[in-house]
Amino acid sequence: MSYRLRMTLLILLDSIIVMAAIIVAAWVVYPSSVVWSMDIILMTSVILLFCHHIFAIIYKLYNKVWAYASVGELVAIVKAITFSTITTTLIQYLINDFTVYRRALAVTWMMQIILIGGSRFVWRVFRDRFIIKADDKKRTLIVGAGAAGAMIARQLKNEAQHNDLYPVAFVDDDFTKYKMQIYNIPVLGKTMDIPKIVEKQKIEHIVIAIPSLRNGELTELVNLCNQSVAKVQILPKIEDIASGRVSVSALRNVDVEDVLGRMPVQLDITMISEYITGNTVMVTGAGGSIGAEICRQLMRFTPDKILLVGHGEFSIYSIDMELRQHFKDGSTEIIPIIGDVQDRARIFSIVAQYKPMIIYHAAAHKHVPLMEHNPHEAIKNNVIGTKNVAEAADHYGIHRFVLVSTDKAVNPTNVMGATKRLAEMVVQNLAKHSKTKFVAVRFGNVLGSRGSVIPLFKKQIEKGGPVTVTHPEMTRYFMTIPEASRLVIQAGTLAQGGEIFVLDMGEPVKIVDLAKNLIKLSGYTEEDIPIEFSGIRPGEKMYEELLGEDEIHPDAVYEKIYVGRTVEVDFDRVYQLIEQFSQYDNVQLKNALMAIVYADRDLLVATKGL
Repeated sequence: MSYRLRMTLLILLDSIIVMAAIIVAAWVVYPSSVVWSMDIILMTSVILLFCHHIFAIIYKLYNKVWAYASVGELVAIVKAITFSTITTTLIQYLINDFTVYRRALAVTWMMQIILIGGSRFVWRVFRDRFIIKADDKKRTLIVGAGAAGAMIARQLKNEAQHNDLYPVAFVDDDFTKYKMQIYNIPVLGKTMDIPKIVEKQKIEHIVIAIPSLRNGELTELVNLCNQSVAKVQILPKIEDIASGRVSVSALRNVDVEDVLGRMPVQLDITMISEYITGNTVMVTGAGGSIGAEICRQLMRFTPDKILLVGHGEFSIYSIDMELRQHFKDGSTEIIPIIGDVQDRARIFSIVAQYKPMIIYHAAAHKHVPLMEHNPHEAIKNNVIGTKNVAEAADHYGIHRFVLVSTDKAVNPTNVMGATKRLAEMVVQNLAKHSKTKFVAVRFGNVLGSRGSVIPLFKKQIEKGGPVTVTHPEMTRYFMTIPEASRLVIQAGTLAQGGEIFVLDMGEPVKIVDLAKNLIKLSGYTEEDIPIEFSGIRPGEKMYEELLGEDEIHPDAVYEKIYVGRTVEVDFDRVYQLIEQFSQYDNVQLKNALMAIVYADRDLLVATKGL
């Protein structure tokens, strides 16, 4: 139905109701004199009709979608009818020699509310009862009977024609809500009752509607939901809702990040703002997973300029466009720069031109098996690239330099880890004599980053499996991309020179458990998507560490942030390898790397044949 036709029908319907209401009210209140007062009744009807349409337009009664009518729409109806009646009363008082037919107008007011309100709400009742069929929809349990849960229930019922979910029950740990109803949907129990309620009510879908849940609480809740056969979805993260990136009604699948993530480290806003706000910052590898998130986090502190440095044209273009779209106030100048950290002259020219206050060096080759086959490229990017950027920072007196490192640099058994350890050595050596404060930041695997296991598992699940896991006992530390990026930024403010900062990453997670969780959260069972063990890949460790035994310092320097002790290394051998690495073949280069890292050629025999 077109807007014009719909508005015409509503105006016609209201006109009939208003005219009928005043005539019926006059007949009810003044039955013996109704004929004698016909001229007054007609005059009052015309005045009331005119006033009604004026206030109906003011309160937009002809612009509302009445299929979704609720208390707000009822209030608008009452206001329009009340003010139109009061206005008619005043006019009648002035025209009719200060005489007002109060009882007739009161009855008219009540009849209008009943008839006009009823005419609007009858369509919603008809739609809910006869048009929307719950039989072909998934019976849905909403976890959380608060404001968000009520909003989801209303949204699902109002838009039932456009989705396949139909809410049938709530659960909530607030005992005062037990056995209450919200939009005619009962609260049947607590969250611990979820498996039992799912079975009894034949629930097919669960929606977790508590956006403020902490990670540990969410993990417990998801584990409860996973004891049933129902598919689980969740509201967007509270920070995404607050930033306006998504709406409350945008349900999403529960990600592994949700159940593995921990309480995020709280940033020292004052300390960070001192170095970021109003200054120029530079991020290498700005198009990568960590580099891009560092840029997003830095933009919150309004730097004067942010340099997005990377050799990948499309990745730099992507983060450049994203930042411009989300930070439109123009208070920060975003400068995309195409440049390879291996190009020493290019890096020096960038640093010389912009002289940033702080450099975050996230550019690196990080894929373990690939670097096993390409050790020369790992040296060029991870070691020489770091050396170029760090020496540029030293040469031009940049205030701080933060190296993004990895837990694979601890007792490395692979080329990638060994080259990152050498990069740490380069930075630690410069810190001894430089005015620039150099620091390295180590963390474990980052959930969802490019080349990580999560995207691989998701692709395998989309294709119907199998999900391949290297070994049933293999464990890894995990953290989210935002958490890793916050650590990098905070570490930059804590740097005194030469430290290696490490985040308390909690307990390591078995990769096979990660795979099982992801299969379940994707709505499948292990019978649908089997898990296969493919064997440990070249260079991989069964377990990973964050600090070596000789590096451990027991005290945290900041919430969940530790600093490792500086370990003496032979820097001459590091620089000698940088100069001569091109003369080695792959095997010789791996051996030379391990010899430097372990500073003991005899220990080299024990490093799994490398």
